[in-house]
Amino acid sequence: MTDSDDALLPLEAVRPAESARRDLGAPVAAAELPVARIVVDSPLPHLDRPFDYLVPVAMDADAVPGVRVRVRFAGKLVDGFLLERAADSDHEGRLMPLERVVSPEPVLAPEIAGLARAVADRYAGTLADVLRLAVPPRHARVEAERRDVVTEDGGSVKAESRGGGSVKAESRGGGHVEAEARGGGHSAWEAYPMGASFLDALANGRSPRAVWGALPGNTGWARPVAEAVRATLDGGRGAVVVVPDGKDVTLADEALSEALGPGRHVSLTADLGPAERYRRWLRVLRGQVRAVVGTRAAMFAPVEKLGLAIIWDDGDDLHAERLAPYPHAREVLALRAHRAGAGMLIGGYSRTAEATQLIATKWARPIVAARQAIRAVAPRVRPAGEDGELAKDQAARAARLPSIAWRALQQGLEEGPVLVQVPRRGYLPSLACRTCRAAARCAHPPTRATITGEQLCHGPLALRGGHAAPYCKWCGRIAGDWRCPTCGDSRIRASVVGARRTAEELGRAFPSVPVKTSGREGVLATVGPGRALVVATPGAEPVPEGGYTAAVLLDGWAMLGRADLRAAEEAVRRWMNAAALLRPAAELVVLADAAMPAVQALLRWDPITHAERELAERRELGFPPAVRMATLTGAPSAVREMLGEVRLPQEAQVLGPVPVETRRAEGEQERAMIRVPRSLGPQLAIALKGATGVRAARKAQDVVRVSVDPLDLI
Repeated sequence: MTDSDDALLPLEAVRPAESARRDLGAPVAAAELPVARIVVDSPLPHLDRPFDYLVPVAMDADAVPGVRVRVRFAGKLVDGFLLERAADSDHEGRLMPLERVVSPEPVLAPEIAGLARAVADRYAGTLADVLRLAVPPRHARVEAERRDVVTEDGGSVKAESRGGGSVKAESRGGGHVEAEARGGGHSAWEAYPMGASFLDALANGRSPRAVWGALPGNTGWARPVAEAVRATLDGGRGAVVVVPDGKDVTLADEALSEALGPGRHVSLTADLGPAERYRRWLRVLRGQVRAVVGTRAAMFAPVEKLGLAIIWDDGDDLHAERLAPYPHAREVLALRAHRAGAGMLIGGYSRTAEATQLIATKWARPIVAARQAIRAVAPRVRPAGEDGELAKDQAARAARLPSIAWRALQQGLEEGPVLVQVPRRGYLPSLACRTCRAAARCAHPPTRATITGEQLCHGPLALRGGHAAPYCKWCGRIAGDWRCPTCGDSRIRASVVGARRTAEELGRAFPSVPVKTSGREGVLATVGPGRALVVATPGAEPVPEGGYTAAVLLDGWAMLGRADLRAAEEAVRRWMNAAALLRPAAELVVLADAAMPAVQALLRWDPITHAERELAERRELGFPPAVRMATLTGAPSAVREMLGEVRLPQEAQVLGPVPVETRRAEGEQERAMIRVPRSLGPQLAIALKGATGVRAARKAQDVVRVSVDPLDLI
């Protein structure tokens, strides 16, 4: 840290640093490159830059770029990463020395350091925040383990130096593991006209970028992904595969094991535990494996010589990081592929507007199957409420499960498992007055620990079970004495029926059939081929052995009627992900109006036209991805103050601020939206980061959350 940097810190923080500097004296500096440029672990935006420190001669050998260090910063010992060594510093005074090198392991690879800086700049964040996402916490015992890794079949993987040659996997008998796929000579990409050329480009060291519309069919996406990774490894480069959740990691992991052989890839998920996750991450860092599959954190996996970045189902909100600066895996991987000169594959059964934008700008090309191939494997989709069905069943319009849905379930159960997708979890997640249909809300004041005064909570009421009393989803209070403030009635009805109540009703309707649920309370990975009713929320559908024989998609109005910019796109994505688990030509009933564009996309199995329409409408309305947009959320005074201080580009448009509904009684919150043309996105990020830094430097009490291109715009 330099003397000039002290001006950015409060006086009481500078004095201890000066005292510590005098006590340390003048340590002997390293003979060569004595200056270390350190990024300190500080979330303050105005301190988001490297600081120069002196490298003592005793630490010269261990203080290499990428290692973890401890330094004295503002009078305190803090963690940091050594970015580079330099011959001199711009500071003319005396530099503070490094306190110690935590570990000689260079955990921050140069490519990841550059990527983290680019991600921080893209999302108006700090480098330290991104590095917390990119580099896992250290485990000294794991670091000290042998660098030779024993595979499950008894062979070993020898780790070459990071600048050295290839990784060599040996089988138990000493021979080389073949990279051929097991179980067949034909490629899964043969169904796609552009598939062969895509694999050929990867195998020959080129960097194709594509948006892939996968064919429906149970786990059909995992094998093409594995073949693309194998082609990349055959070309001498590495690959990263990012999927939404652990269930998808399992599918991809099995396909990669079959295609690559043992010991040639690792999977990274949060449920591994810190030690095992760090152990596998180190294998990647040390060059022992060059293929990684995992959830969103794997987007920063330090794969050597990256040749291909793959993201599956990029529309899933699990790809959006919940921690600052809130990066999205698709954008991070696109940045990484661009910086590394690598290929990229964005795959899914449906297509997002963002992926369509990449095709429109020629950054990527589409890979889709011929219509004949799609029709051969797609399910038969029927919307409830067709004129013919209404003529046969007059109550079908009002029924939650009309006769067409009952017939599909009954016929499907004769041959195997059937799927019922319910968009809401829980029992009865939304209640209303039985007489006037007004939404049932909490009439209790919040606890004194949350807010003062007698302001009411107004949280939505719900039921956890058939014999439970209503409770508030915000404050948790029981509302057994609730009365409607409009008409005075104390009786309630269900506005929305959840997955558990649906399973209960279906269990009574089909008493001889086992009912299985999969959702937030517990996700089933697979189901067997026997008769079963599977009730699942979107994204939690278990993979059936052999495919579902039928499916019913309930409450389409709840999916399409959400106040969300991506409501239609998300409905198509969730419906197609569920439909892809069916057997070819199996019957699929969707309870939604057939005239809706999203339903038409499902009927025709044509997500491309729907995505192109979505993108055109967003261009017309001025919403992402046609423009760059940022939101400022916080206390009303803080948001307005920041809007008055930020130096926005001249073309910027400010929408709001407007009040936002909070889930707890934590005070009033407002949100403002700022949009600029896509070309001015970097300028917008710089302006917002500068304004945030000014507020942090003067220690503003109210925090304003800045989010660039968030998923929840509306």
